[in-house]
Amino acid sequence: MTSRATRLQPAVEQARRRSADALSRFAVQQQLLMKAEHQLSELHRYREEYAHHGDTMSSVSAMLNRQSFIQRIDLAIAQQTAEVERLQRQLEKVRDQWKQSHARERALDSVVTQHLESERRAEERHEQSEIDERFQHRRSS
Repeated sequence: MTSRATRLQPAVEQARRRSADALSRFAVQQQLLMKAEHQLSELHRYREEYAHHGDTMSSVSAMLNRQSFIQRIDLAIAQQTAEVERLQRQLEKVRDQWKQSHARERALDSVVTQHLESERRAEERHEQSEIDERFQHRRSS
């Protein structure tokens, strides 16, 4: 007869794999967010540099070109900000999935540990019972 702990082992292993997979997805999502945040900060830096280096315009057309370019950078900043916000929401979602799968893994580990401890105590009681029985048998002989 197989023990409960042994029968639960496949579920424990599956829970571990799911938790590890969720953790990997979480790490990938963190990297994507960090990259997007870096791109956003670079866009902000580039806009500041570009806006401040154009103070000495020689013509109206150059000034209009500069304004048009700054507007395109502002649009890119707005789009990148939206992307960062989307990635932050996605990161939270993936983090929650990892927390759930990790909690399930811990719960199954706990159940297996309890079963193993229960089986160990039952085995000790059985052994003690056998010892007591042998001792009683010797006394009566």
